[in-house]
Amino acid sequence: MSMKTKVGHVHRHAFTDLNARQKEGLTFSGRRGFMKAGLAGMAGLTVPSLLRWRSGQINAGNSISHRKSVILLWMAGGPSHIDTWDVKPERPYENRGPFGVIQTSVPGIEICEHLPKQAAMMDRFTLIRSVDARGSNHEPNRVFQTGNPQAAPRVNAKGDLYPAIGSVISRFRGSNHPGMPAYVAFMKSRSHLAFSGYLGKRYDPFIADRASRLPVYDYVGEDTGRVTGADLFQLPGGLTQSRIYKRQELFKDFDRLRNHLDLHGSMEAMDSFHQQAIEMVAGRRAQEAFDLSAEDERVRARYGSHLWCQQALVARRLVERGVSFVTLDLSYHPASGTWDTHGDNLPPYGGIERGLGPLLPLFDHLLTTLVNDLQERRLLEDVLVVAMGEFGRTPLIGTQGSTDGRNHWPEVMSMCLAGGGLRHGQVIGATEKDGGHIKERPVTPGDFAATVYHHMEVPRDATYLDSSGRPHYIVVDGEPVRELI
Repeated sequence: MSMKTKVGHVHRHAFTDLNARQKEGLTFSGRRGFMKAGLAGMAGLTVPSLLRWRSGQINAGNSISHRKSVILLWMAGGPSHIDTWDVKPERPYENRGPFGVIQTSVPGIEICEHLPKQAAMMDRFTLIRSVDARGSNHEPNRVFQTGNPQAAPRVNAKGDLYPAIGSVISRFRGSNHPGMPAYVAFMKSRSHLAFSGYLGKRYDPFIADRASRLPVYDYVGEDTGRVTGADLFQLPGGLTQSRIYKRQELFKDFDRLRNHLDLHGSMEAMDSFHQQAIEMVAGRRAQEAFDLSAEDERVRARYGSHLWCQQALVARRLVERGVSFVTLDLSYHPASGTWDTHGDNLPPYGGIERGLGPLLPLFDHLLTTLVNDLQERRLLEDVLVVAMGEFGRTPLIGTQGSTDGRNHWPEVMSMCLAGGGLRHGQVIGATEKDGGHIKERPVTPGDFAATVYHHMEVPRDATYLDSSGRPHYIVVDGEPVRELI
């Protein structure tokens, strides 16, 4: 099979399908919509059955950590492994690319020169250079966010139905605090994110883009000077928090959506788990977690004003307060992703030097600031930080008529991990001399999922049912990466 056949850029361009009129994430336009979102779809608020399950686990004497969580830094578009974490300094320019390399704090490990902060603290990171990304694609990006090679909607009509790892965690573990959602995501495009699929929409991510006051960037990464309104938690007119807690008034707002409730009963007669569910919607804990104005100014300054860095700070606040899984969609535009560096002569993509080059110092700062902050707060042992995209890039540069672009290359990619109580300061796996194929120790999407579930204390033999009632294991052909645990 020729390289052109394997890696052709077949998806539409960044500006051909912006879905400007499509509503994304959690939306509501009135009281009915608000209550519906709160009770049925506050994405990851697994009420009340999950709360019962967790209570049952505790009553049975099973230990459940209340601090374990994951932050996924999703580099939408597929970052070049050769120009980031799997450098090839001895190779010719058309293979190694335009960047130099830098020695890290761990002898023998080199990475791209534009990641100096990570290099200085490499003892806290693990690089996996032999990730098998065959079958993974983008728009939509599903395989690695589900850990399932069948989650490829472009070639599998049911690819969208395999649940995200975050949704599985929401279903089988839940949040670390009853007042918080389990699975939260900042999303630039629905095609960049995996959802709950067969598990049902209540395990979808809570889309948080309008939950915090954050800067608004345009599709080429320029700050517009505008700020999101953080209006997601604002109640519709006439619906106050005190009113929510008044049982008779609350039932009036519920009756069209939850007819099976006894509208003539009292709040005290409700199952205690339903009371907790209401607290999730009406309580202050989640709102305060998203409120960056409550954060120490020195910490906010350390992260910096860039949108992605501010989102990383919100992610830290979320896991600190009980969220189990947070995904940051690191992309400026809603098409294939900002890291899709083909070398097109347009600002969103660019090539390696003009497209990837400006992203790396920003990412270096975001990643290391987040890891340092988690460590200072004694959270790093419990919070697993993962950075990756959906595949690597071609060994040869100059694709699509560009001087230094690289096409999709699902044969292999790299990923980076920190925290989670895992073993770090190492490189796992290796590629051939040109970085084009796995040389040793392949790591599959199933292995990645199994590693995350191991960290999150979710049984890897757990199953869920598809629409026909057939069971599926949450881990497909995978085992936890032994070098990490």
